[in-house]
Amino acid sequence: KGPDGQEGLSGTTHLIWPESAFPFFLTQRRDVLASIASMLPEGTSLITGAVRGEASDIKEGGFVFNSVYVVNHEGEIISAADKTRLVPFGEYLPLQDIAEKMGLRQLTNLEGGFAAGSSRRALSTGVGPQFLPLICYEIIFSGELFDSAQNRAEWIVNVTNDGWFGNTPGPYQHERQAVLRAIEEGIPVVRVSNPGISGVYDSYGQAVKRMELGVTGVIDSPLPVSLSPTFFVKHGEYLHWIIFVVFFGIGIMPVRQR
Repeated sequence: KGPDGQEGLSGTTHLIWPESAFPFFLTQRRDVLASIASMLPEGTSLITGAVRGEASDIKEGGFVFNSVYVVNHEGEIISAADKTRLVPFGEYLPLQDIAEKMGLRQLTNLEGGFAAGSSRRALSTGVGPQFLPLICYEIIFSGELFDSAQNRAEWIVNVTNDGWFGNTPGPYQHERQAVLRAIEEGIPVVRVSNPGISGVYDSYGQAVKRMELGVTGVIDSPLPVSLSPTFFVKHGEYLHWIIFVVFFGIGIMPVRQR
């Protein structure tokens, strides 16, 4: 059911799927885009992870990006953003050409590895506030989400594929990093993961809705409101360093002999 209690996607403005939702280039599959269009009611957009190819023939000098697409109810891709921070040994290899000649491959097993996007930017579906798309572990980098407080989006979409973690502490640690970004930035985070953990977290880091690891299902939730730019947004980690220096200084002060 949608947020209005009706069946299907009626009343839903954003449908979000995880990273690696498509095992092919979505731009080359008009049949799939047509199926998406038939599924989405007017006013509903799909936000999904997908690979993006810069050339029709990737083997002839093209590049492959790990991306987020926004698809409208007519099956049109209206905006996209590429992952800027790639996972070493997962999406690329250091000294890629040499490593491949030695027979090595990254976890994605993509010849040549993924290419990194040049910049991070907010996206819009045309309904509601802009969001910042973060793919997989891009969510863990504190203080590096936005260029400035004036340039920030009003919510974060974190799509990820945590399947390779298995039933380990990894997915839980990854989720906690998403919660910390919500608290630091004062904006809600929507996290969508293939095997879980998925959830909607408000600007204080509290889970509004949450799906456990290994559970299959759907989360319906309104988008929590964003806060004014937090102290962290305005001043970064300067206060942390000041506190560290003060306590470090106290710790190395000679202890007076009684």
